[in-house]
Amino acid sequence: MEKIILASQSPRRKELLEQIGLNFEIEPSNYQEDMSLRMAPGKLAKYLSLGKAKDVAKRHKNSIIIAADTFCVLGKEVFGKPKTVERAKMILHKFSGRAHAVITGFTIIDTRTDKSFSEFVKTKVYFKKLSEEEINAYVATGEPLNFAGAYAIQHLGGLFVRKIVGDYSNIIGLPIPALAAELEKFGINILLKHNGR
Repeated sequence: MEKIILASQSPRRKELLEQIGLNFEIEPSNYQEDMSLRMAPGKLAKYLSLGKAKDVAKRHKNSIIIAADTFCVLGKEVFGKPKTVERAKMILHKFSGRAHAVITGFTIIDTRTDKSFSEFVKTKVYFKKLSEEEINAYVATGEPLNFAGAYAIQHLGGLFVRKIVGDYSNIIGLPIPALAAELEKFGINILLKHNGR
């Protein structure tokens, strides 16, 4: 049986895979992502996830590698983790009262056969109108700095979301239904694994 390796140190992705009962190991990728590349957002997400997966795949034989990259898009702008308080506030101001897209690119590589697959999933997120006070209070919690688009839908950031169209797990960082469907093509059926098959 091939090992499954998650090429990410994201606690959110780890949690999502644990929730569906997948047995896997974690090895973060050393790939340096460049979000300034001039590509359509979906293509960029796939490209970055492939870079991460390839980096980890080099070090493992007979393994299935899973990698992903998540960011937000509004108009022609791409938003990763804000890194600074000022940028977090600026992003939340832009998202206030509007809809943005959350895009996750994911890649699966089977290092035994060299088979690989990359895809992206897009979810639309509608924010309510945010007051200056709400933005400042949220940024003061420190939460926005660690999340693409400066919010965590599964935590306090969920208070800002009016509705979503698409896959919820995709917003957290890994589109589980799409990933599970592709893993099946690599010989990994998550439901059957639960029955010891």
